[in-house]
Amino acid sequence: MRIAVLVAAASASIGLGVTAAMAQVSGQLADPAAGREVAERLCSNCHAVAANSQSARGDVPPFGTIARLPDQTAERLAGKIIVPHPAMPSVQLTLDEIRNVVAYILSLRDGK
Repeated sequence: MRIAVLVAAASASIGLGVTAAMAQVSGQLADPAAGREVAERLCSNCHAVAANSQSARGDVPPFGTIARLPDQTAERLAGKIIVPHPAMPSVQLTLDEIRNVVAYILSLRDGK
């Protein structure tokens, strides 16, 4: 029971950190083109970065698929970058880079 409480508290703390980080940069304009450059450099070994392309690995979703998830938000994407899932390498990005990559991914929602 105590472990569950600690896990819940840690998750809440991470969530608040992501929200605070996104709030800090929300007043600035994101640059999807710069986000694509970062994604091509750091993410393309596993993810398909360009719209309507297939990922390098079959078990990794393309950015277009990620963008079109029904409940996808900028905050969720930033959270996945800041606190990556176990199979994803930990990549240290600046807040500007995170904001730009998120903007690029979300720009793929319409399949362009």
